[in-house]
Amino acid sequence: MKSTIRIMRKIYLLGTLLCAWMLAACGSSHDEPELTKNRTVLVYIVADNNRLASLAIDDFNEMKEGMLNSACSALNLLVYIDTGSNPRLVELKKSKESVEEKVLVQYENDRNSCGLAETQEVFRTVFDNEAYKADGYGLIYWSHADGWAPYQNPNTRWIGQDNGTGDYRMNLDDFVTALQSVPHLDFLMTEACFTSTIEVAYALRRAAEYFIAFPTEAPGPGAPYDVTVPMMAAAGTGAALKMAEAYYDYYESMYDGSVQPTNSHWTAGIALCVLKNAALDHLADATATALQTAQGWDGMAGSDVFDYDQRSDWSGHVGYYDMDQLMRLTVTADAYQVWKSAYQAAISFWKTTPKNYSDVYGLLFSMEGTNGVSHYIPSADAPASYATAYRATEWYQAAGLKALGW
Repeated sequence: MKSTIRIMRKIYLLGTLLCAWMLAACGSSHDEPELTKNRTVLVYIVADNNRLASLAIDDFNEMKEGMLNSACSALNLLVYIDTGSNPRLVELKKSKESVEEKVLVQYENDRNSCGLAETQEVFRTVFDNEAYKADGYGLIYWSHADGWAPYQNPNTRWIGQDNGTGDYRMNLDDFVTALQSVPHLDFLMTEACFTSTIEVAYALRRAAEYFIAFPTEAPGPGAPYDVTVPMMAAAGTGAALKMAEAYYDYYESMYDGSVQPTNSHWTAGIALCVLKNAALDHLADATATALQTAQGWDGMAGSDVFDYDQRSDWSGHVGYYDMDQLMRLTVTADAYQVWKSAYQAAISFWKTTPKNYSDVYGLLFSMEGTNGVSHYIPSADAPASYATAYRATEWYQAAGLKALGW
């Protein structure tokens, strides 16, 4: 159950945000319309795994609250939810004083929600349906993740985890393939840990205008969907930034920097980034050009770069290093300044509380000097499969990382 404190805070924030929303929507006829004419959003929840099922149900209920509180009737909100039983695709429809759960498809309990074919099936059921054709589209992928990192074999960079009949993760390349089943998105959001990596963002850049992601571990309770759902209907590509701002503000308002969090009252902060995908090819070119000024790579320099991955005492540590700091230490000062302009053009939103929390590490850690997007740095301690997988990423090729001997 959600704590009374959390509910009271959400009511306060929701009221504040909706007031601002309604005022904007009621502007003069000379203003650009605040709401889109029509947008279809799919939330794809993979929660048939450890610890996430109850949180997924909480978020699903918040989505219903968000639809009820929304001033916009032009939002088609569909949710695929698999918590280990009763996996289903649901449309949430607002009707006066209530929200109806309309089950579109009921699936078998042993469904692997991380499978490529299964994911494509859901995507096509939604986005190929004439009833949900729209002026704009959005997708939220909700589950565990670990950036680009290999899982089980050299070719796997995973997102999602399904433990129903085994231990299944989705290859990042498969996720890219699955996204070919959807129309071009106004926003793609990964409600999952460590996905604001340049390697992941670059792989997904063609799918959406904006990519919303976390450089650290995501807050345990996930988005306050009762607040963010009304933002999904913002006109044009404004939805991504409105959602990110509301998401950040909600957790920033509870942050105290000292109290160990619980999922019913998350006081441990948040770090959230929105990338403008159209700028990522230029960033790759700028990175390749800047790296031509690098004098090789001194592995010790990595110790001077902030690591968003605080799992230092756990075999699962990957290392997600601050990209801006990495470039500043690696290339010449003049090359860095040129590169920095390209980097800033790619960041549409970046905010962090002073500290964030690592569940495995079990403590808050400072976020001072961080810049929102991580980059891998090879380590002698990493499995041999990491090198093979990393060199196969699109980013490695496009950014000219061979110049560093990686």
